[in-house]
Amino acid sequence: MEEVPVPVPGPNDVLIKVSKAAICGTDLHIYKWDEWARQAIKTPVIIGHEYMGYVVETGSEVENVKVGDRVTVEGHISCGYCRNCRRGRQHICDNTIGIGVSRDGGFAEYLAVPAKNVLHINERIPDEILSIMDPMGNATHTALSFPLLGEDVLITGIGGPIGAMAAAICKFAGARNVVGTDLSPYRRELALKMGATLVIDPTREKLREKMGTLHMVGGFDVGLECSGSPAAFNDMVENMYNGGKISLLGLLPTTTTINWSKLIFKGLTLKGIYGREMYETWYQMEMMLLSGLDVSGVITHRFPADRFQEAFDIMEAGNCGKIILDWN
Repeated sequence: MEEVPVPVPGPNDVLIKVSKAAICGTDLHIYKWDEWARQAIKTPVIIGHEYMGYVVETGSEVENVKVGDRVTVEGHISCGYCRNCRRGRQHICDNTIGIGVSRDGGFAEYLAVPAKNVLHINERIPDEILSIMDPMGNATHTALSFPLLGEDVLITGIGGPIGAMAAAICKFAGARNVVGTDLSPYRRELALKMGATLVIDPTREKLREKMGTLHMVGGFDVGLECSGSPAAFNDMVENMYNGGKISLLGLLPTTTTINWSKLIFKGLTLKGIYGREMYETWYQMEMMLLSGLDVSGVITHRFPADRFQEAFDIMEAGNCGKIILDWN
């Protein structure tokens, strides 16, 4: 950590005092300074894009946010002028800027963000949940892209925090069976706690052999790819029911090979998922949480912010769900 000046909000910005922040897999890539981070990040920059806090200052043109408001923030700043923004698809804006990646983020006591990105969430939703609504939004966008009522759902990488939250959302939305694959014993157990019907180790068990025990016929109706593993994705394609639909959230390597004949002859639909639909996904999350959806079990560790190195070490080991850093 280092001392930096408190940001000065522009006329359309607000200054937020961060209370709680969560570590994302993207933050881990940056912390490790891997190949992706070296190409994507221009230093110096303060990372962190999952957080909540309280507004302490507003710009001269800000009308709908006031000092003292408890808020969280949509992490993608859209331009507002490109074709996608003007047709209501801000989440795939041509000129997106990522908070905590392209500009200073929330691993700090204070940050300034555009007021248009600030969200007021019902006070009944706890601060910790508020701080993880960014990744929960990824899970919601992934899960609710296709109808789930009565469907059999397969989630690859189900033990990661987003996969585990997606499992909870699928059950809440009426899925019949939510089956997952994950290599980590710790995370398989986490997914079961979050509501998965069955979670298997794909190196030891076969999905096809488990379908009969769940009275499934043919294959899975909906697939949520959250692993970024080519082997897991191809296993998903193999086990989809004809006409099935797949949401692709995990970032597959450029070297990934796909059995295109399977995709074509099965009549599968693929949808790429990026961030949250702005701002419908936020509305869906808030309403589900107020109606009984419980994702609190995905939070497994809490640290004061000055113990961030310990938190990142646990994150790198993989035996965790979401890790919260307390900035109070």
